[in-house]
Amino acid sequence: MQCCRQVCYYKTVKFKETQQRSLTKSVTFRVLAVIVDLVVIYIITRHVGVTIVLTVITNATSTVLYFLHERLWNHSSWGRQRAK
Repeated sequence: MQCCRQVCYYKTVKFKETQQRSLTKSVTFRVLAVIVDLVVIYIITRHVGVTIVLTVITNATSTVLYFLHERLWNHSSWGRQRAK
């Protein structure tokens, strides 16, 4: 497909992240993190009980922290550009 002397115009639409989207992103990211943490912690400890306890504690606190972090950044305009 050849594009010569053609100007394309895109309409910029502003979106605001909803709490539901932030929560969904947090949960899906945590699922991936839990799997990785389980594997890594088990390789280090070789103990199922310790692995489960450490994984639950670290991921529960990280999920809350990530959600709060997302919500705080949503209130910041730093790094965003206004639509022209």
